[in-house]
Order: sequence, then C-alpha cells, then structure tokens
Amino acid sequence: MNIKFIAVVGAFWLFSYLLGGIPFGFIIGKLKGYDIRKEGSCNVGATNVTRVVGPLYGKICFFCDLLKGFLPVYIARRYFRIENAEYIIILCGLFAVAGHMFTPYLNFKGGKGVATAGGVILALAWLPFVIAFAVWTGVFFATRYVSLGSICASAALPVAAALLKVLRIQVQISWTVVIFFAIIGAASIWKHKANIIRLKNGTELKFERKGKA
Repeated sequence: MNIKFIAVVGAFWLFSYLLGGIPFGFIIGKLKGYDIRKEGSCNVGATNVTRVVGPLYGKICFFCDLLKGFLPVYIARRYFRIENAEYIIILCGLFAVAGHMFTPYLNFKGGKGVATAGGVILALAWLPFVIAFAVWTGVFFATRYVSLGSICASAALPVAAALLKVLRIQVQISWTVVIFFAIIGAASIWKHKANIIRLKNGTELKFERKGKA
C-alpha cells in the first residue's frame, strides 16, 4: 500500500466526515429565522425542522441528511474497484454518520444520525434499508413517537441484514456489512438515550407539526 493510495483513502474519509457534518437542519432553520438548537426538541434533525419550521422544510432536511450519507459511500464504491476495498467504503459511511452526530461546524454537537445512516445503508444494501424503514413507519404511525420508530428501526437493521445473508436472499451482503449495521444501529440507539428515559417516564413528546403542539 503506497503513500499516494493512503493519501487518497484519507482524503475520502475526511471528505465523508466533513460532508456528513454539514448541519442542514441548522442552516434551514437559520434561513427561516430560527436557531433550531433552541426550538422544539433542540435537535438539528429533520423531525425538529418539521416541527419548528414546517413539513416542506423537514422533507428537504431529511433528503439532504440522507444524501450526505449516501454520496460518500456511492462514490467510494465506484472509485475503489480493488480487492478488499470493502472496509474503505464502510468507513466512508461511518465517518459520514460520525460527522452528522459530531459536526465540526457546531462545536461537535450534532443530531442522532438516523437519516444520514439511512443514506449509508441505502448505498450499501437497499433491502435492509427498506425493511428498517418499514419498521420505522409502522412504529411511528402506531405510536406517533419518531424516537421510538428510530430506535426500533436501528435494532431491526442488523437483524434484517443477517437474516437476508443467512437465507441467501441478498447474498452480496457480507458479514462485515452486518457488523457495521450493528455498530451504526447501536450508535443511533445510544444517541437516543435521553429519548429512552423520557419514553420510560411517559414524558416523551409525540410528533406534532408546527402549530399543533
């Protein structure tokens, strides 16, 4: 492995982190006259943007957060067409999610990483993404708790990927990818620890759009 190759890999990982760190929720809020960190749930993610700014801007934020997870992995998969490049590609996804959770643009205080992780998952293996999203949708519409839907989807993701691998439904999924999904699922659940406490105490806010609180 020569120095040029190491530099290229490092540049991809740095690009992934810096792209993942772009706080689109904060930017959208500022453009509309809000500091999203001081409104609603004080989170910079799409749910709080929807709650504070409005559903259209929430959808824009979700798409942007999804895209900043998808793009680094998608680009890396097409650039690194060499044997044993999977770890390079996976780490691009991990750095993108880390960038969202610990954004360098907001003193390393970011969001929970669900949408960005979703983009990474979609670029790596689309079927586990669909299953996890279905879990999120079902839990959310049954309970109106975005956080509970995200927690359940994060837990379901590695299980779904492992089953798809074992049942040979999506054989291109490697055990490395399954382990990676378990890591980002666990990280997402950890970022929801305050929500878990509020869910246990019955104080977690159900999702309400702006003006319906």
